[in-house]
Amino acid sequence: MVGVPGSHSGWTFVTNHARVLAAIADNPNVRIRDIAARCRLTERAVQRIISDLEQDGYLSHTRDGRTNTYRIEPDRVLRHPAEAGLTVASLLSLLVQDESDRAGKPDTRPSRLMETNSAW
Repeated sequence: MVGVPGSHSGWTFVTNHARVLAAIADNPNVRIRDIAARCRLTERAVQRIISDLEQDGYLSHTRDGRTNTYRIEPDRVLRHPAEAGLTVASLLSLLVQDESDRAGKPDTRPSRLMETNSAW
């Protein structure tokens, strides 16, 4: 991937919780291992973040055999007072990228965030 920074220490603009949520929004059937690789986190850290998000009602999952299917609650309001009134959907509209976006190819499809029958 072009422009991917190396390891860093210190602060970042996007929290790990937001990164995990964006990875799930891209693929509701994504494995914890794949989320960890994409977000550069440990699998255990991803499990804790998913647990946090489920506990606070931002995320739920169903289990089908060995596969989890996650469901994001797009109308949930963000937690911090500075984001009062902003929803999860508005956050994800900034973070979610289709594969064509990551590859630098133009995407002519309508935004998934605008679809009313979204998977999340």
